[in-house]
Amino acid sequence: MSDVFITSTGVFLPGEPISNDEMEDYLGRINGSPSAAKSRVLKQNGIQSRHYAIDKNQKTLYQNADLAAHAIENTLEAVTFDPKKVQLLATGTTQGDLPVPGFASTVHARSGFGRCELASFQSVCSSGVMAIQTAFQQLKNGEKTSAVCVGSDLSSRLFKASRFDTQNLKSVPFDTDFLRWMLSDGAGAFLLENKKPANRPALKIDWVALKSFANDFPLCMYVGKTTPTDGQSWLDYENYEAAVQAGALNLKQDIRKLDQVIQNGVTHFFELIDEGKIDPKKIDWLCCHYSSEIFVQPIRDLLAKGGVVIEESKWFSNLTTKGNTGSASIFIMVDELFKSGRLRDGDTILCMVPESGQSITSFMQFKVSIPQEKSQKAFPIREIEAPKLELQQSETAEWLVRQLTHVWVDFETELLTVPIVRKIHEGHMSIEDYKLLLKDLRQQVIDGSQWISRAASNISIDLFELRSAFIVHTAAEHKDYQMLERNYAALGENVEDLTEGAEKNIGSQALTAFMFHQAGQPNPIDLLGAMFIIEGIGNRLAAFWGVMIQEQLGLRDDQVSFFTYHGVADEGHFKNLEKALNHPRMTMDVAKRVVKTARIVARLYKMQLMELGNY
Repeated sequence: MSDVFITSTGVFLPGEPISNDEMEDYLGRINGSPSAAKSRVLKQNGIQSRHYAIDKNQKTLYQNADLAAHAIENTLEAVTFDPKKVQLLATGTTQGDLPVPGFASTVHARSGFGRCELASFQSVCSSGVMAIQTAFQQLKNGEKTSAVCVGSDLSSRLFKASRFDTQNLKSVPFDTDFLRWMLSDGAGAFLLENKKPANRPALKIDWVALKSFANDFPLCMYVGKTTPTDGQSWLDYENYEAAVQAGALNLKQDIRKLDQVIQNGVTHFFELIDEGKIDPKKIDWLCCHYSSEIFVQPIRDLLAKGGVVIEESKWFSNLTTKGNTGSASIFIMVDELFKSGRLRDGDTILCMVPESGQSITSFMQFKVSIPQEKSQKAFPIREIEAPKLELQQSETAEWLVRQLTHVWVDFETELLTVPIVRKIHEGHMSIEDYKLLLKDLRQQVIDGSQWISRAASNISIDLFELRSAFIVHTAAEHKDYQMLERNYAALGENVEDLTEGAEKNIGSQALTAFMFHQAGQPNPIDLLGAMFIIEGIGNRLAAFWGVMIQEQLGLRDDQVSFFTYHGVADEGHFKNLEKALNHPRMTMDVAKRVVKTARIVARLYKMQLMELGNY
């Protein structure tokens, strides 16, 4: 039996991301009126943007098979794999472009492949996993050496307002209108091979498991009937027009049954534990395809009742930014994680894909394989210790130093698990990693002087020394972002990439929002805790990182000075912080606020580094 590896991934998302406010411009307003269900559904599902293969005139721009073909093309081009060498094409979709022939045939016709074996699966979300499973089994037993699996869905054309206008509906039933705000378009593909690549990352497939609960579970999501218990299908009507008028071709979902779908998925999860396939303690990443953010906590609660707790940091989903693309969702999710730079060699990825059609649950487990570049030098990890604070002796000061030391030690320990920091220490950092680090830090640094200025303006005059400490810090932060931009330009990059339309990653967004909120409060002295963390990074870590980055990338001084200068400059900054912490008004109540803010900022700063490139 051969090992089977996912050696390349790719996606295709049609058009630009579409916001919640724009959705009805594309889908249309039924009978000219806005949907009454839209805001409620979007609030629950948490989706912020998605992609449609139709335009604002409801014209279809791509066929479903086109989406799949583009995803396959992107997958193979990424590793220059010859399409003619693909031996098996396995496809999954909720609904192809034609009732006949199978979806794999229409995709094959667009793929550029030679003659190959086909497998078509049609079963909503699980159909993509079915495609992966059949390819995995054929490569595992040696029948094939290469295969392409694809999941692709194009649901938007089912939801065009014109489809409902002809039905003379006074209002669209909730079971149909609900889905208009849940589903979107996209495709993802995997290249499977029976040999591990020598010079690029891959995912070894450990196993794939599916189970149907349809023997005792009624229809939940369907097309072809007016109700789940309707005895006839759309083909049994007198003609197609009659089926349309009756609403038999509307996509519907009985949301009252969704809780049971989730329970079935968790039941299958525990069965796989009992079979020895899943070891919860060894799960490093859980890619869970849920259709709505509202289901996350119920899944966690059900797992916890069975004694399984998977830390929040191990859950990975891109539902909010990519939408629910049905059979393509797990492909699009794994592709983003695979290319995120967050995976380590040996990591275990568990994929969970429940399907609400008539309740199918599916799971897959992958093992990350990343080749180690022996020529690269690893750098030592220093003993963890907090930046030293020299405060006047008092019970409050001693307590403050102890608590801030604990916060720092926890913070620096956690930083060593962050992918970009790990790359710096292991000597695996690339020049692109460094540019991305500068780009994302700049968005936070540029706001630094602004929140500090706001904080200073909210400190009363009787705390003059504290206000002065904040103002001095503002000037330093202003120079910092200018130095960062010069480093970026010295790398041969356009500084306008940092300044025009650049976004904060989601960690920077959270950090900045917290800082501005706190700075707007009366006498925000607690932000001294934030300054302890941020100045501590400069005082203890920035220069250390800068030296390692410079050596492994062979950079000049003017390309890393933003990091390397902190080791000297932040000594002075830290002295100013000590003066502020020594203020006579530093009571125990204020000290507790300072420590809490330091703890929050430490967590958010780590999040900023964890989410590099995630905007």
